[in-house]
Amino acid sequence: MVTASSPPTPPVAFLVFNRPACTAQVFARIRAARPARLFIVADGPRPDRPGEREKCEQVRRLIEEGIDWPCEVARDYSEVNLGCGQRVASGLTRVFAQVEEAIILEDDCLPDPTFFRFCAELLEKYRHEPKVGLISGSHHQLNSTDEGESYYFCRYGNIWGWATWRRAWQKFDHGMSEWPQWRDSGGLESFFPAKKVRNFWRRTWNQAARDRRDGWAYAWTFCYLRHGLLGILPRMALVENIGFGSDATHTANAEAAQPRAGAMTFPLRHPVAIEPDFAAEARASERFFSGRSFLDRVQVRLARLGRKFFP
Repeated sequence: MVTASSPPTPPVAFLVFNRPACTAQVFARIRAARPARLFIVADGPRPDRPGEREKCEQVRRLIEEGIDWPCEVARDYSEVNLGCGQRVASGLTRVFAQVEEAIILEDDCLPDPTFFRFCAELLEKYRHEPKVGLISGSHHQLNSTDEGESYYFCRYGNIWGWATWRRAWQKFDHGMSEWPQWRDSGGLESFFPAKKVRNFWRRTWNQAARDRRDGWAYAWTFCYLRHGLLGILPRMALVENIGFGSDATHTANAEAAQPRAGAMTFPLRHPVAIEPDFAAEARASERFFSGRSFLDRVQVRLARLGRKFFP
């Protein structure tokens, strides 16, 4: 909800596809924040999925019918299926051709109302700080219960609800053209001293460079790491992913355990220095970026097979 003390909500880019129920929940939070500019980026239906065209149309209709506040709306509706990777990459590139900064929400990323103020204040504070590349609404840790800083800096960002600037997105290269040379010249060793973490990112970025249709997030991670940018992560998660399930594109099970979203306390308590929290980064590496267990791999494979044969 927008209050008299809240800064204006920055432009919001809403990335949607074929899930009306999730979309409705997230859009209700956007509607309450009342951004003056709204970008709707929608992918088109897959021709081999019965009923998907109707779901895509339902998603677009519920957004159109729900825009009841003064708002400049830009619609980027694809009539063909571009895939998650190309749809997000092309959509956000169009967004940042028009605005200097924006909040990005996918249809399954449910923000606490304070997320919008958190992003607004930090987009302004770090607008001209070249070290900072994105503001995340979620993190890789357990929620903090102390009264310390409101957020920390980390070389890992998180794109379950986030914000960035044109200056940072301009570094995005979906094709990861710098990856082979950087990998082969020791770039991984310079960033990641732990072998299992290096191996995780080598596998992940090799795959991301090969498959651009259904992925964009790992390419974005590579690009901002490659350019030495830091992410801002809140100590209290402000966004919760509600998209786990059989109809999810990349989160078919709950393997990526997450803290429950809560409300940010204001005024924000800022870190003294713009330096990465290496302890938090090490915990994230151990939990998420050190390779999957055998059981995790089996669960993911079964989920993918289920989506293939029982769409």
